[in-house]
Amino acid sequence: MKLSQVKNILQTADAVDFQLDNGVKVPEHFHVTEVGVVTKNFIDCGGTVRTEKVANFQLWKANDFEHRLKPQKLLNIIALSEKALGMEDLDIEVEYQVETIGKYDLGFNGKTFVLQSKTTNCLSPDKCGIPKEKIRINLKEMQSGNACTPGSGCC
Repeated sequence: MKLSQVKNILQTADAVDFQLDNGVKVPEHFHVTEVGVVTKNFIDCGGTVRTEKVANFQLWKANDFEHRLKPQKLLNIIALSEKALGMEDLDIEVEYQVETIGKYDLGFNGKTFVLQSKTTNCLSPDKCGIPKEKIRINLKEMQSGNACTPGSGCC
């Protein structure tokens, strides 16, 4: 989800609620402790230099049980971040601590912002030796006759 999408949702939202993609809700007394820009410069396993840039929200569960972040307050924090940091309309990554600090993509289910699990992946499988996935064919489903021709991948 892009920063502009979050701002559009907040314009008409009654509340700011987050939940994990497994349905567990972030306690409603959470704080947004950081809004920023994170730039990652790295070399992948194939030797390609890459740069990633995301808008970052950090959520923190405090013992301030009376705290409730209102949509306008979060919009104000975002506006200040855009001005002070020159923040662009970037994809959003959310940091939230469960057992340890996790990084999540951000979605929206029509009512609640959803912290979506992220996964790792090889960015250069052709350069670091990851074999291509082979086509799997169930022999029982093959038709008889000339179903297997050279180059079809079935034999």
